[in-house]
Amino acid sequence: MPPDPPTGRRAAFSVLAGLLLVGGLLVLPRLRQAEPRLVTLRLSGETMGTHYQVQVVVTEASQHVQQALATAVNEQLDGVDARMSTYQPGSEISRFGGWPAGEPMPISADTLELLLLSRQLSERSGGAFDVTVSPLVQLWGFHEKRDLETEPDPEVLQAARQRVGFGMLEIHDGSDSLSKQHPGLAVDLSAIAKGHGVDRVAQALDALGHEHYLVEIGGELRLRGRSVDGDPWRVGIERPLDDARQVHTALALESGAMATSGDYRQFYRLDGERFSHTIDPRTGRPVEHDLASVSVVHPSCALADGWATALMVLGPDEGSAVAEREGLAAFFIRRKDDGSFVAWSSPAFATIMAESTP
Repeated sequence: MPPDPPTGRRAAFSVLAGLLLVGGLLVLPRLRQAEPRLVTLRLSGETMGTHYQVQVVVTEASQHVQQALATAVNEQLDGVDARMSTYQPGSEISRFGGWPAGEPMPISADTLELLLLSRQLSERSGGAFDVTVSPLVQLWGFHEKRDLETEPDPEVLQAARQRVGFGMLEIHDGSDSLSKQHPGLAVDLSAIAKGHGVDRVAQALDALGHEHYLVEIGGELRLRGRSVDGDPWRVGIERPLDDARQVHTALALESGAMATSGDYRQFYRLDGERFSHTIDPRTGRPVEHDLASVSVVHPSCALADGWATALMVLGPDEGSAVAEREGLAAFFIRRKDDGSFVAWSSPAFATIMAESTP
């Protein structure tokens, strides 16, 4: 057994054993003896207001290997959090919230890249994905995770909607800067930053020469290669239950990313009506359809994350049409009146399922 590595402020190592359970997704182990020379290093901690886990299959679990892994992972996560956090007042995103309208604010290339990607998602989804939706999320009580006693006043809701709109956000990629047309406009990258963080960590592991790993942040994940038992990584999409965790559909994957958006973790009821934390920026209200969750498989975790949100906003009919048009591998689970569920796979997702043998 190698010596224990140093433990930092928010990270700890362990040798993986048992079931990895993550939000929206389950990573399922094989009950077969692993090759003696292979071990799985697991690094976990807190980031972006949630938890992360990194599994890396290695032939050497020395303190040097573990320290290099911890350093690479923490550098990436700390960097994304420092640039894009809505909770840190000094982050680029937080500072932009108070930035004067019409004046360009310099931003990092990393944030600029993600905002350009977000703009593409907004355009391709017809405005269903919008990183300026924060005033509406706050108005409906989901920033503070509080249940409202009454719906927002229509005039207050309309005023909040005036501060929302990707068209009022100006991205100057030639000068690496950002400006806004409305002084109350703010940016919240919560619907894509976790996926982006997963991608950054995966790229760091690639640079270190690791070929077999799984990275997960708050339920969004990306993987490569095989698990310690030599089989593809096995991931399960959760049944969207409010008070339990069960596998609905399992996949065996050797590459790619997966993200899930759903209404079953953050919601409240008001006068018997269910209010989801997913806000439709086009209406200013929580979504009102029967779609319970959407999972997207994509080479990029940032795009899987963003598209899962966009399709969740669009709903089962419009969302499935967009998924087919865009060639997305998407898995939709709808909630029926009797409490049961019905699922639909896009053609691209059906192909992945057919090739997967978990």
